[in-house]
Parts: sequence; structure tokens; C-alpha cells
Amino acid sequence: MIDPNQVLSAYQQARQDLLAERTGEGHWVGQLSSSALSTATAISALTLLGRHSTDETRRRSYRQVTSDGLAWLRRWQRDDGGWGDTDQSLSNIATTMLVCAAFHLSSVADQNSKVLGRAELYVNAQGGVASLRRRYGQDKTFAEPILTNAALAGLVPWSDVTPLPFELACLPYGLLRFLHLPVVSYAVPALVAIGQARFFHRQPHNPMTWLIRRWSLGMSLRTLCRMQPASGGFLEAVPLTSFVVMSLAATGRADHSAARRGAAFLLSTMRADGSWPIDTDLATWNTTLAINALAAASGDVGALGCLDWLLGCQHRQRHPFTQAAPGGWGWSDLSGAVPDVDDTSGALLALKVLLKSAAPANHQRIRAAAADGVEWLLSVQNADGGWPTFCRGWGTLAFDRSGADLTAHALRALHAWRDAADPRRIETAVATGLDYLARQQRPDGSWVPLWFGNQHQVEEENPVYGTSRVLLCYRDLGSLGSEPARRGLAWLAANRMPDGGWSGGSAPTQTGVPAGSSSVEETAVALEALLAAPSDPALRPAISAGLRWLISAVLSGRHRKSAPIGFYFAKLWYYERLYPLVFTVAALGRAVHQLAPAAAGEIA
Repeated sequence: MIDPNQVLSAYQQARQDLLAERTGEGHWVGQLSSSALSTATAISALTLLGRHSTDETRRRSYRQVTSDGLAWLRRWQRDDGGWGDTDQSLSNIATTMLVCAAFHLSSVADQNSKVLGRAELYVNAQGGVASLRRRYGQDKTFAEPILTNAALAGLVPWSDVTPLPFELACLPYGLLRFLHLPVVSYAVPALVAIGQARFFHRQPHNPMTWLIRRWSLGMSLRTLCRMQPASGGFLEAVPLTSFVVMSLAATGRADHSAARRGAAFLLSTMRADGSWPIDTDLATWNTTLAINALAAASGDVGALGCLDWLLGCQHRQRHPFTQAAPGGWGWSDLSGAVPDVDDTSGALLALKVLLKSAAPANHQRIRAAAADGVEWLLSVQNADGGWPTFCRGWGTLAFDRSGADLTAHALRALHAWRDAADPRRIETAVATGLDYLARQQRPDGSWVPLWFGNQHQVEEENPVYGTSRVLLCYRDLGSLGSEPARRGLAWLAANRMPDGGWSGGSAPTQTGVPAGSSSVEETAVALEALLAAPSDPALRPAISAGLRWLISAVLSGRHRKSAPIGFYFAKLWYYERLYPLVFTVAALGRAVHQLAPAAAGEIA
């Protein structure tokens, strides 16, 4: 048996820690981990800008910045000679190739011969270019930019870089989803810049292809410029922006406005230690996660003071990057963020919470924003019944296809605001969404998410996170008695680690892959899901073990230790400082709601 007072004490500590992370405006920003991959691509971009720019002042500033970044990379080379995306990540072929390119482009290869020698051994042992292509399969979104970076550094021939059809960016955006492009929807700027770099350095033999691409250079570049946000950073993402900037610099356009604005973004996002994160921040995502987590104990959060900020993050115009309709939310309040399903769903759930404590004068504002958000969600549901990340019907490449975690989140949001649109539309969307989830459930009872992974598991997947998030959907919709939900709960309870926590998906004896230790994030999301059915005798041992693990983590301060379970674009790992806090508050809040409901009401 778990002492309710222990649960309450741990919850109060975690809740206090999470509230202390708020900004002066009342919302949360958090901090993404530094990334070797981002740091390497930024160094390559700034080095090429410095080499080709006509402005001597800029060239000097770029040299100093890249020197600091190279020093940071040297410090984080792993024992096997490679680099991982974060300081907690396993080495991988993509990041290691990009780091090597950065050192070579910076003309410091001779001074770092030992570092690069070990890295070359790692790359060769992994299989080189062939291994890189296997990592990304049919998706050219990241493989071609990496190979372009390597070609610019002289590490691979230009013949290894697949020519991308950048001329297609001249067509109306709405047509692109029907053309089965080799890149995902968010990568049109890279399609243009990388495609043009390949064209400049190795032109096609077919005269008609050459003519079309030569003719489309200016027009496609103008498309790229229209998609560049005020911050200069495409999607606020350092790698994507770096690939665009280095390609422009390497094709004689280092002083082009798009390159200068991209460089300004890179300089502004560099950290004091010489590193870069993968993205500027996840402020909107972190804020909605925090609001919804704080509501787990009693359903109310009181006056947090972030309502105006959250409403201000809603996109009110058609977005120039994805042509998304107004009404959605992106992951940040910064100009490079793009409306997406996960963040819109999180914002809608948070607004439902905030409505309870909002002044009556704000009720209409909240309901109007929610109605627009619901309409946005309904408009992007795919024909298969699931929800994608950004755009309806774009394709089947990673982050364009429907995802179980995204669909479950969208269904929860639609259910919460089922009175905000035509009830028949909501009912139809929910029914087809549930059908999609049932089809996506694996034979063992688990679901796999798009946006989170575990580096120790097969295919780097994270069924613990995916299954837990889908089960919250069944909980909210009152469907925990359904066959898919029962199978999911049973799978989750059976796949905890020997220490009582969770990590990724299954024990080493089941997958043959060495599993990492239990993480706060994975244990908390699994526990929150299992607490949806606390009266099930088959689940009680797992719930008790998970609670003991998480309470111990809070008492020892481990609830602040992040794990790299975030899965960004193109298999980029990250961790976020607030994730363990937010997920812990949500899980323990749910436990307090079960074990000490009177105390939960007093806390809120």
C-alpha cells in the first residue's frame, strides 16, 4: 500500500518546482538540450558565410563564433569516436558526419587530426554513406542536406548527392502534396537551397532538365524568401536554417538577404558555451503541458496569469510556411513556429482548464479561440481518420503521415470542446479517429508515437510514451472498457523495468536490445495512464511500483533529471528541462486525485 501522505508530499514538491519555472509573464519557456548536430551545421553555415561574404566585419565575427563551437564539439566526442545529438545520446552516423564536415570546412583538420581520425574510424565502421541512407530510407529530407554539407567540405563527391527537384517550389503550395516529393512538407526551404547547391556544383546532363532548373532559380528562391520568418530561422530550427544558409553561401549568395537573416538567427541562438540547441524553444508546448499537468489533481489551476499570453499565441492568419489556415497553435510564440496538431490540441485542453477560473469577461474570448482551434483540427484530419503533424494529405514520410499520439491528443481536445462545432462533425471525426487508433494498435497491445523515441529500443521507438498517450484518450472519452484500451493497459503494466519504473518499451529479454535505465519522463507518463483504471486488480502492482519509483525520484531530486526521449525532425534527439517536472506533476497529481481528493482541492 502507498501512504497518501507520501504521494501528497512528493506532489507538492514537484508542483512547487514546476511553478517556480514560470516567467514573469506567467508562462513557461524551458530549455532544450544543446545539440552536437545543430552546433556542427551552424559552424559549417557560418564558416561558408565568412568565406564568401564581402563584409570583413561579418567574416571576423563568424570566425570567433565557429572557434567556440569547435571547442565545444571537441569536448563532447564520445569514446567510440562518434557524436550523439545530445550529451546523453549514443553516437550516430548523421551527427558524426556533420561534425567531421564542420572541422574540415573550418580549415582546422590538421590541428584536430586525432579527433578526426577517431571519427573517421567510427564512420567507416558504421558503413559510411550507405549507412546514412539506410538510416533515412526513402526520406530525402535529411540525408541529402547531410551529404550536401559533406560534399561542400570535400568529404564525399557531388555525385553522392541526389538532385532535388527545387523547380517544383515554383508551383502553388497546394499542389505539392499531390506530387509525392522526396521531402516532407516542412522541408521546402531545404528542397530549394539544397537542390540549387547540387545544381550549381553538378549540373544535369539532360538539357531540358538543365533549362527548367536554370529558369526556376530566381522564382524558387523567392518562394524560399517568402517562407522565411521574421526571426530568420526556418521553423526556429538551427539545422534547417543552417542547411539553407550554407547552400546559399556556397552558391555565391552569402550576402543575399535570406542568408544574412539566417546568419542573424544563428548568431542569436548560439549559447555562451559555444553550442546550439535544435530549436529556439518550446514555450507554447511547455506552457500547455504545464497547465494540463497542474489540473490533474483537481481539474482547476486557479489564476496562473498566462491566459492572454496563450491566446496571443494562436495564429490568426494563413501561415506562409505551410499555408495552414488560421486557428491553430505552434510550439512557440516566436515567429518561426508553425501551427501543428499536437500544440493546437494541447492549447485547446489548456483553455478548457483556464475557462474554469477565468473571469466571466474572458469566457467569450476563450470560447471563440477554442471554436477556431476546433475548426482548424477538423480541417486537417487525414482520410485515414488520423491526424498528421502539419498538413492534411501530404504523404507517408515521417512527420507527414498520421500518428497515434497526435490522433489521441486531437480526439481529447475535440471531446473537451464537443460543443464548439457542429456535433455531427465532431461525432464523425471522433469515430473515424478511434477507428484509426484501433488499426494502429500493435498485436502486443502497444502504440508507437511519432514525436518521442527511445534510443535503446528497436527502431528507436517508444511504445511506452505512445501507449500512455493513447490510453489518456480512451480515458477522457470514457472508453477504458473497450478491447483496445484493455490490451493497452495490460501491455503497459507488463512492460515496466525491474526497478519499478519504465524505459522505452520492453525488457532486454524481449527485444534483444540493451535497455536504458528507467526515466522520470517515461515512468510518469506510464503511471498517469495506468491511474486511469486504479480499481483494476491486475494493474495495482504496476501502479504501486511506479508510484514508489516516482516518489523516490522526487525525494532524491531526480525528477529534475531529463532523458533524451524527445524525437525531433529526421530522427534528431533532444531533451527538455521541463519534461520530467511536467510529467511528474501530471502523474502525481492524478495519484493525489485518487488517494487524497480533499487535499487536491485545497492545493488548487
